[in-house]
Amino acid sequence: MAARPPQSNDDPDEPTAFGIVAVDDHLQDADLDFPASRREVVEALDDPSVRCSPSGREVDLSAVLERTGRQRFDSRQQLLDDLHDAFEAERDSGTGLVAWLRSLFGG
Repeated sequence: MAARPPQSNDDPDEPTAFGIVAVDDHLQDADLDFPASRREVVEALDDPSVRCSPSGREVDLSAVLERTGRQRFDSRQQLLDDLHDAFEAERDSGTGLVAWLRSLFGG
Protein backbone atom coordinates (compact mmCIF):
# COMPACT_ATOMS: atom_id res chain seq x y z
CA MET A 1 0.00 0.00 0.00
CA ALA A 2 1.41 3.39 -0.97
CA ALA A 3 1.94 6.08 1.63
CA ARG A 4 -0.25 9.14 1.43
CA PRO A 5 1.53 12.40 0.60
CA PRO A 6 1.86 14.88 3.44
CA GLN A 7 -1.08 17.21 3.83
CA SER A 8 -0.66 20.87 3.04
CA ASN A 9 0.13 23.17 5.95
CA ASP A 10 -2.22 25.79 4.52
CA ASP A 11 -5.08 26.12 6.97
CA PRO A 12 -8.17 27.37 5.12
CA ASP A 13 -9.56 28.70 8.39
CA GLU A 14 -6.44 30.77 9.08
CA PRO A 15 -7.12 34.43 8.32
CA THR A 16 -5.13 36.01 5.52
CA ALA A 17 -3.30 39.23 6.27
CA PHE A 18 -4.56 42.38 4.59
CA GLY A 19 -3.99 46.11 4.88
CA ILE A 20 -1.21 47.29 7.16
CA VAL A 21 -0.63 43.77 8.51
CA ALA A 22 0.22 42.61 5.00
CA VAL A 23 2.49 45.62 4.48
CA ASP A 24 4.18 44.97 7.82
CA ASP A 25 4.88 41.41 6.66
CA HIS A 26 6.64 42.83 3.58
CA LEU A 27 8.56 45.33 5.73
CA GLN A 28 10.02 42.57 7.89
CA ASP A 29 11.95 41.21 4.90
CA ALA A 30 12.85 44.57 3.36
CA ASP A 31 16.13 46.45 3.52
CA LEU A 32 14.61 49.81 4.41
CA ASP A 33 15.76 52.47 6.84
CA PHE A 34 13.71 55.40 8.10
CA PRO A 35 13.22 58.19 7.38
CA ALA A 36 12.27 56.98 3.90
CA SER A 37 10.62 58.59 0.93
CA ARG A 38 7.56 57.11 -0.72
CA ARG A 39 9.77 56.12 -3.67
CA GLU A 40 12.26 54.36 -1.37
CA VAL A 41 9.45 52.37 0.27
CA VAL A 42 8.10 51.28 -3.10
CA GLU A 43 11.56 50.29 -4.36
CA ALA A 44 12.52 48.43 -1.16
CA LEU A 45 9.30 46.41 -1.20
CA ASP A 46 9.19 46.02 -5.01
CA ASP A 47 5.69 47.59 -5.13
CA PRO A 48 3.72 44.48 -4.16
CA SER A 49 0.02 44.01 -4.64
CA VAL A 50 -1.47 44.06 -1.17
CA ARG A 51 -4.80 42.67 -0.08
CA CYS A 52 -6.81 45.64 1.10
CA SER A 53 -9.89 43.83 2.36
CA PRO A 54 -10.97 40.48 3.76
CA SER A 55 -12.74 39.80 0.47
CA GLY A 56 -9.36 39.54 -1.25
CA ARG A 57 -9.36 42.74 -3.31
CA GLU A 58 -5.79 43.84 -3.99
CA VAL A 59 -4.17 47.16 -4.72
CA ASP A 60 -0.58 48.13 -5.55
CA LEU A 61 1.30 49.50 -2.57
CA SER A 62 2.33 52.55 -4.62
CA ALA A 63 -1.35 53.48 -5.09
CA VAL A 64 -2.05 53.27 -1.36
CA LEU A 65 1.10 55.24 -0.55
CA GLU A 66 -0.08 57.95 -2.92
CA ARG A 67 -3.37 58.13 -0.99
CA THR A 68 -1.43 59.10 2.14
CA GLY A 69 -0.46 62.40 0.54
CA ARG A 70 2.92 62.13 2.24
CA GLN A 71 6.24 62.09 0.41
CA ARG A 72 8.40 61.06 3.40
CA PHE A 73 7.87 58.80 6.40
CA ASP A 74 9.96 59.51 9.49
CA SER A 75 9.41 56.07 11.03
CA ARG A 76 7.96 52.66 10.34
CA GLN A 77 5.13 53.49 12.75
CA GLN A 78 4.29 56.69 10.88
CA LEU A 79 4.21 54.72 7.62
CA LEU A 80 1.85 52.11 9.06
CA ASP A 81 -0.38 54.73 10.71
CA ASP A 82 -0.73 56.68 7.47
CA LEU A 83 -1.30 53.50 5.49
CA HIS A 84 -4.07 52.48 7.90
CA ASP A 85 -6.09 55.55 6.95
CA ALA A 86 -5.27 55.06 3.26
CA PHE A 87 -6.40 51.42 3.31
CA GLU A 88 -9.63 52.45 5.03
CA ALA A 89 -10.24 54.98 2.26
CA GLU A 90 -9.42 52.34 -0.35
CA ARG A 91 -11.91 49.90 1.17
CA ASP A 92 -14.55 52.64 1.37
CA SER A 93 -14.02 53.58 -2.28
CA GLY A 94 -15.82 50.37 -3.21
CA THR A 95 -14.28 49.72 -6.59
CA GLY A 96 -15.98 46.34 -6.87
CA LEU A 97 -19.30 45.06 -8.16
CA VAL A 98 -21.37 46.99 -5.66
CA ALA A 99 -19.81 50.30 -6.71
CA TRP A 100 -20.39 49.44 -10.36
CA LEU A 101 -24.06 48.66 -9.69
CA ARG A 102 -24.44 51.90 -7.73
CA SER A 103 -22.98 53.84 -10.64
CA LEU A 104 -25.57 52.32 -12.97
CA PHE A 105 -28.47 53.37 -10.78
CA GLY A 106 -27.10 56.73 -9.66
CA GLY A 107 -26.76 55.65 -6.05
